[in-house]
Amino acid sequence: MLADLVVIDGDFPWLNARVDPREELAEVRPLFAEELRLLDRIDEDVESWERAYEAVRNAVTLRCPDGSDVAEFLLHIDGNEAWWRWSDEPFDEDALPG
Repeated sequence: MLADLVVIDGDFPWLNARVDPREELAEVRPLFAEELRLLDRIDEDVESWERAYEAVRNAVTLRCPDGSDVAEFLLHIDGNEAWWRWSDEPFDEDALPG
């Protein structure tokens, strides 16, 4: 496990959380930092953001409180803050990113 995400707020479909990191999270923080950097400029280069987010998705799994894996998610982590949306079904690609 890389971190616990403790939900503190939400604005459907997004949840906001405090990140309670484990030591292993340090290994993937650069992936999240790059994803956020590119998200800020997504209108200029969506393909680069997509590649960066794919690296995040390949590195992490989001789990429900019951321990089951979330089928589809879009997760951002910045320091000790996280926000994400999730689904049991694949996302409509027109609804991303966020």
